Amino acid sequence: MDIPEASEACSSVLAEVSKAVIAEQEFLERIMLGVLSRGHVLLEDVPGTGKTLSARSVATALGLSFSRVQFTPDLLPSDVTGTNIFNEREQSFEFSEGPIFANVVLADEINRAPPKTQAALLEAMEEGQVTVDGETHELPKPFFVIATQNPVESEGTFPLPEAQIDRFVVKTSIGYPDSDGEVELLRRRVGREARSPSVGSVLSREEVMDVRLVPEDVRVDEDLLHYMADIARTTRNDRRVDVGVSPRGTQRLLEASRARAVLSGREFVTPDDVKRVSPAVLAHRLVLTPDAQVNDVAKADVVSDVLERVEVPTIE
Repeated sequence: MDIPEASEACSSVLAEVSKAVIAEQEFLERIMLGVLSRGHVLLEDVPGTGKTLSARSVATALGLSFSRVQFTPDLLPSDVTGTNIFNEREQSFEFSEGPIFANVVLADEINRAPPKTQAALLEAMEEGQVTVDGETHELPKPFFVIATQNPVESEGTFPLPEAQIDRFVVKTSIGYPDSDGEVELLRRRVGREARSPSVGSVLSREEVMDVRLVPEDVRVDEDLLHYMADIARTTRNDRRVDVGVSPRGTQRLLEASRARAVLSGREFVTPDDVKRVSPAVLAHRLVLTPDAQVNDVAKADVVSDVLERVEVPTIE
């Protein structure tokens, strides 16, 4: 599959998802950035905005299997990864797969699970496998996690460790719908007995695998590589930042920028691609100083300031 074909395929997926999900196009595109860059997406928003519907719709449109895990304080790692069960007939242990064995996994309210259970996702997200009782099991391919968390309610939650937050390519929020969108929601509620808009499969699993390879063909000029590195390094020198963007984050910026180019149907990355994806890719990776936290400094504002300070290369 070439870049124009991949761009058209992604546009078809976004159009199909838009039939059921009332959200800004930018939000849906950021989820697709996660898909294309072979990473994972963290959705942080208040309840009732459509996070679960978005995840399920994306999985359906991509033609992939879907699984939802409701994270709770008493959830055990084995409840997610699976466990070995003794088969009396065979007189041996057999591995029973957990809900993580799906192409698209919705980790709902991930910050409600204790750290030990959260850690069970680390290997899966980074290596595409889980290890149970010393035995490694490969996860389905492609494997894509969409995690959600509620930023308002903090009681009974366990903040995600920085190591896990760093595994998410993109962090975004769906936000509230505009006036027309909210009216459309009410219109659907009034006509509940009528058939609600549904999402069909646009791609197959094999086509999704092909699409995820396409960004590797996108050209990135040497000046842009220096530009991305300068952005990352500048975050580490900002006086409001205690821990800046990691080298992994710099690589994710490259991957997301190439994915952005594919969505635009281009064979090369532009500075605008980098600037457009930077807030969603970099902001959640920053650890602010105590003073900055007290002063309610927004991580997105830090990234915006960094983009203003770093010289933009001229690409011919």
